[in-house]
Amino acid sequence: MHVDDIDPKPTRFTTDELPERDRLTRWREEFGRTIVSVDIAPLAPEVPFRAEAMLQRLPGVRMALCDGTAAALERTRAQAAASDDSVGMIVNLGASALAFQRGTEVTLNLGDAVLVRPDEPGRLCGTTHLALLFPRTPLAERLHDVSSVFMKPVSGRQQALQLFLRYLRMIQADMEPTEPALQQVIVNHIHDLAALAIGANRGTLEQGKGAVAAARLASAIEHIGKHFADPALSVASVARQQDISPRYLQELLEQSGASFVARVNELRLKRAFALLTRFPNRPIAEIAAQVGFSSVSHFNRLFRLRFGDSPSGVRSRD
Repeated sequence: MHVDDIDPKPTRFTTDELPERDRLTRWREEFGRTIVSVDIAPLAPEVPFRAEAMLQRLPGVRMALCDGTAAALERTRAQAAASDDSVGMIVNLGASALAFQRGTEVTLNLGDAVLVRPDEPGRLCGTTHLALLFPRTPLAERLHDVSSVFMKPVSGRQQALQLFLRYLRMIQADMEPTEPALQQVIVNHIHDLAALAIGANRGTLEQGKGAVAAARLASAIEHIGKHFADPALSVASVARQQDISPRYLQELLEQSGASFVARVNELRLKRAFALLTRFPNRPIAEIAAQVGFSSVSHFNRLFRLRFGDSPSGVRSRD
């Protein structure tokens, strides 16, 4: 299998099901050299080796989320010679990592990123990272000078980079885009957000507003998905966490097809439905409170509207 054969939906590779004695050899050959075209060597050979990667390919970007034992990933001169002039981005998601290329060594702290050239030899030493590969043309059109940004670190504290990563997490976690038109919209957003994080030109700063809005929406939805059971969750609290105004957040959510209240209630009711069937002896009032409802009567009314039956009625079906 080659990276071009990876589906638009995330594809997972792992050593976990392999005998420990075979993990490094097979990961090095079958994943490192065959799929992503790098040599892999553990930084601590005495530590049992394990690795996993989640790969995803869309027309205009390839993504690989890699985690495992600390290792050096090296693109040799021969491997680089077989590459095209794509632009690579590495985002460090673990302990401090080192990237080396063009005689320059860059230390990447948690969340930091750096652009690299896949068609030149290089090395990355670390544990967890996100690697992205872009065609050169879309980024060149969005940047002042794409050739000047290689091996210049981008701070993980930069808001544009944080928005970019939140948008990518949403795609990897919740979306399996198969329609070409939808894929192209997503990829355009990715290109715009990547350029904004790196140093976009004036034209991209203007056209990137749509991508920023999409990224902010993705970030807000991710936050709501993690905290919907908190009774104190509100438009104001989510907006404050996203550093935007409540009105702007409401507009983003409504444009996505569901208001804040509708989205939160849907998540709470689905969780309540699952808990009711899983724990038939747990009091309904307790489950209502657990998913974030402060009023049992309000919970019962919404539950009936959503599922066509009362909470006790759903239990009696079983």
